Amino acid sequence: MSSVLITGTARGIGRATALELARRGHRVIATSRDPGPLADLPVDMRLKLDVTDARSIELAIAATGSIVLISNAGVIFIAPIETTPLDELERLLRQNTVGALRVAQAVLPAMRVRGRGRMLFVSSVLGRITLPTRGAYAATKWALEALVETMASEVAHFGVEVALLEPGAVSSGALDAPLRYFGDKNVYGPLESEVANARGPAISVEEAAIGIADAVEADEVPLRIPIGESARAVLAARHAASDLTPFAVGRSAR
Repeated sequence: MSSVLITGTARGIGRATALELARRGHRVIATSRDPGPLADLPVDMRLKLDVTDARSIELAIAATGSIVLISNAGVIFIAPIETTPLDELERLLRQNTVGALRVAQAVLPAMRVRGRGRMLFVSSVLGRITLPTRGAYAATKWALEALVETMASEVAHFGVEVALLEPGAVSSGALDAPLRYFGDKNVYGPLESEVANARGPAISVEEAAIGIADAVEADEVPLRIPIGESARAVLAARHAASDLTPFAVGRSAR
């Protein structure tokens, strides 16, 4: 069985994935910026790891040895582009994109020297499409996808596998009360209501975790792995659509 380090396991997809992998008998290293909520997880190690803090990453990686990486930590806010606070966009990029890259850079050298390894990055269907008022979050995932696809082409000949996991809507709690920035007049309110009301059915965190755990155990992994039927449908529709106008078929978000 593999030793699997997961970032962002305090709640949601990360926590469910830790439980699923532990149930399957893997050695699980659960990490979080605040390790307190990890106390009741039946895993092998519970470590502090803040993806925006290089020192905490260094200490966590040093304690774990050979691992499979599941890069899951991420945050979201909702805002039309007109009222997106640029400092908040920078914060999102630091965590969702640069943070994921920072952890990957920490674990990759040992994988390369060893001649094998696997890194799985939790992206989203919003790494391939976008929706009104979700542009900032989508931007972090589009950037992540570009970096990971580039990395995949760079490290494959070292025996290191890299994959992007792309769930659609997941009932993880991330969208229960997200930060919102709409300005005083909120002229985009009706559009946001339309997007929220059109959102497709969500899969549970447990269903997402099964898809992620399957990717850990697969003999080999493709670059992109849709998680859930709705994700597969949305991404197939996007693939078939024209690039001449904004894509408006999918209404799913992780």
